[in-house]
Amino acid sequence: MLAAAGSGRWEFVAPEHDNHHHHDNRTTMNAPLPLPALDEIRQHEDEMVALRRQIHANPELAYEEHATADLVAERLQRWGYAVHRGLGGTGVVGTLRAGTSGRHVGLRADMDALPIAETSGKPWASKVFGKMHACGHDGHTAMLLAAARHLAATRRFDGHLHLVFQPAEEGLAGAKRMLDDGFLKLFPCEAMFGMHNMPGLPEGKFSAVPGFAMASGDTAIIKVRGVGGHGAIPHKAVDAVVAASSIVMALQTIVSRNVDPLHTGIVSVGAFHAGEAPNVLPDEAELRLTVRAFRPDVRDLLEKRIGEIARTQAAVYGASADVNYIRRYPVLNNHARETEFCKQVIRDWLGDDALLGNAEPVSGSEDFAFFLEQVPGCYVFIGNGIGSEGGCMVHNPGYDFNDRVLPTGASYWVRIAEAYLGPQPA
Repeated sequence: MLAAAGSGRWEFVAPEHDNHHHHDNRTTMNAPLPLPALDEIRQHEDEMVALRRQIHANPELAYEEHATADLVAERLQRWGYAVHRGLGGTGVVGTLRAGTSGRHVGLRADMDALPIAETSGKPWASKVFGKMHACGHDGHTAMLLAAARHLAATRRFDGHLHLVFQPAEEGLAGAKRMLDDGFLKLFPCEAMFGMHNMPGLPEGKFSAVPGFAMASGDTAIIKVRGVGGHGAIPHKAVDAVVAASSIVMALQTIVSRNVDPLHTGIVSVGAFHAGEAPNVLPDEAELRLTVRAFRPDVRDLLEKRIGEIARTQAAVYGASADVNYIRRYPVLNNHARETEFCKQVIRDWLGDDALLGNAEPVSGSEDFAFFLEQVPGCYVFIGNGIGSEGGCMVHNPGYDFNDRVLPTGASYWVRIAEAYLGPQPA
């Protein structure tokens, strides 16, 4: 298992088996066995589920998480945390100190919902039309709060614990805004850890990918300018549609002919807007792209080639092209030491079977990457389930967080905090 070394860092020692694969009073012959969790966490499972469903029914979009932040702050204060509000607009940071160590660690959960109309049909479905927790941030918040309660009650750690409830993960970079507002100056962290549910992975199992674990996520807007004209007299115009179409096709060569075949790049045109009438050649066309990469150098290459191809292809047709390349989320880089630490915590607690082998990077993006650019850490996935039991993919109107996963996720946070900071001196 893990213990604090003489230097204050953790080290590996002989593991002690501490698995909680047990039945509780609610288990029946026909019900699935409860997922592993700390007994103290499971004692408050009903409250954790109720809180998660309360948040789910009242979703708030990025930088609008006022009621959620109020709820989080009230609970943290009730349990004895020093609470700081306002970083990133609606962010909440709860700090708890135990023992005498000057060490600091950060655990992060996100709070925002998505602009999607829910179709799950659950009794706790969104009460706000057009908004829903389609990515499980309600579950993430509930798990970290449950861990916060337990850690405050037991205080079996030595140092400063910073619990970070972050706004605006869904595309609006709440992590970056918290950092820009001085998060690390106010709450220095030796390491930070994050967790996200993953439909399609067995419920309660964990996946941890060392190194570049999630792709960068950028947007490119290409505006092609030609000369408008009559569709029946095309030689008097410069057709922006044809020029933009050529750009779309040429963009497909970037990954196949410019990116190292052993690396990964994604260039997808998600929108093509031009014209209104069938007999009018528009003078402008607009392309909107999403661009992904698993390496910073590949990210740089994609930006360079998109600009070169757009401008030169447009020029072939006598048009011009302006490229607005917007860097949104960087590549998420799980640091080797902290990733191995997380994996060892899981192995010591639940055994090798709880950690999924052959874990692969995910082509989605996550703004926890901004934290990992500043401090070492690791971002893991916890399985939300397969098929009808938690398998509906995130960002889908039918998605719902699997409540059976809550105690396991909360227990993971407790294990990480206690193992990283170590026990108080005798």
